[in-house]
Amino acid sequence: MGKGRLEAFSDGVIAIIITIMVLEMKVPHGDNPAALKPLIPVFLSYILSFINVGIYWNNHHHLLHAVSHVNGTVLWANIHLLFWLSLIPFVTGWMGENHFGMWPVALYGMVLIMAGVAYTLLTFSLINLQGKNSSLALAVGKDWKGKASVLIYGVGILLSFINPWLGFALYVVVAVLWFIPDKRIESKLNLDKTGEERQIKQKI
Repeated sequence: MGKGRLEAFSDGVIAIIITIMVLEMKVPHGDNPAALKPLIPVFLSYILSFINVGIYWNNHHHLLHAVSHVNGTVLWANIHLLFWLSLIPFVTGWMGENHFGMWPVALYGMVLIMAGVAYTLLTFSLINLQGKNSSLALAVGKDWKGKASVLIYGVGILLSFINPWLGFALYVVVAVLWFIPDKRIESKLNLDKTGEERQIKQKI
């Protein structure tokens, strides 16, 4: 089956997630800068979550660009990813409203780690469909970056029970790692395209 509806549905859900997050920032009662001070924790958590959702959207786009079709397994793997992403507005609000308390920061990390696992499952369900010798499979390789991210999230969750800011800092580290879209897929597709163009020129 085609991938168009999956992409459209995913884009719509992610857009709604971002909209819900920004609505969590309530307008303060006051007309001076001091009235904004209580919103600083909420705004910091919003920034990190916005970046994380943006990263998932960006890499999700690259991932699907490398495939020509999907199947039922891929559809459910994608729904699984969207489920965990849909929880980000809730944990973002809880973390910000409670000024980065221990349990809110830990739960935030748990949602992030599950989203990371879900993205990995989606990736490998696509690889299984496209084939182990497909451009996607060769581009992803052993996916050390994805595995490292899940590990860092796990350490961040544990550190949150010692000092929530340490956990939050590790969540930021993962965001920095993924801030630039994964170049492996894009580079592999460009390489394949260049090779095909050379073959066509040689035949001509």
